[in-house]
Amino acid sequence: MESSLEEIEFLALSANRVDVLRLLSEDRHTRRELAEATGASQATLGRILGDFDERSWVKRDGSEYVATATGQLVSAGFTDLQEILETERTLRDIVEFLPTESLSFDLRRLSNATITTPSQTRPNAPLQRLLELLEGAEEVRTVSHAFNEQTLSVVRERTRADEQTFEGVFSRSAIEALSEESELRRRLEDLLEADRAGVRITDEEVPLAVMVVDDVVYLLLRDDQGILRASVDVEDELVRSWATETIEEYWTRGEPLEGDSLESE
Repeated sequence: MESSLEEIEFLALSANRVDVLRLLSEDRHTRRELAEATGASQATLGRILGDFDERSWVKRDGSEYVATATGQLVSAGFTDLQEILETERTLRDIVEFLPTESLSFDLRRLSNATITTPSQTRPNAPLQRLLELLEGAEEVRTVSHAFNEQTLSVVRERTRADEQTFEGVFSRSAIEALSEESELRRRLEDLLEADRAGVRITDEEVPLAVMVVDDVVYLLLRDDQGILRASVDVEDELVRSWATETIEEYWTRGEPLEGDSLESE
């Protein structure tokens, strides 16, 4: 009797086997339909269906084939494994920078995420990706341990032009860093005066930088030394729900920031 690892290998070594089992798990098909859907020859299909029949993964009903209950189970499990491995490959190079303790959603939700990393020619590529999103956004909400000059400039300009609504919760240290420079403090004061902007500060530890930009969730990833390593952005309903709830929790506990308090920050 073959081991489970041998069965996994049996499926994994043939894309046609995976495709046929998936198709038959979704609906019944004739051999002609399977050939059209997979591009496999009739001889190949004959061997695949024979192997599946020996394992009781499929059964024949007249001229059609359909997956059994265990065949559907194997197909679903293999699909899950593929999704997990695809996600792992997507996140492999940045996983050490992800704030995983704060991410309460299934990481497979990031399988289709856009990963942007710095390069020699574009060292600020992750930040540039964020600015591209911000420049066309109508609604932005964020919680972060940092508030950089470029982001501040974009949201200041767009909120004051009534083109964007902005709500942000930042660590006290992030606001203090801006307040130390007169030009950045002035831009922050301008932002606070905008009718469509609100900023709060928190003394809590903020272990992540997450932003909801319209329908996109954006994560800015830094290492332990604060060096920008990557950004992750994705359109996913469950990830957006997590991000929205996370930001709302910090917002509820945060202290409203007023322009006349910046001098003392």
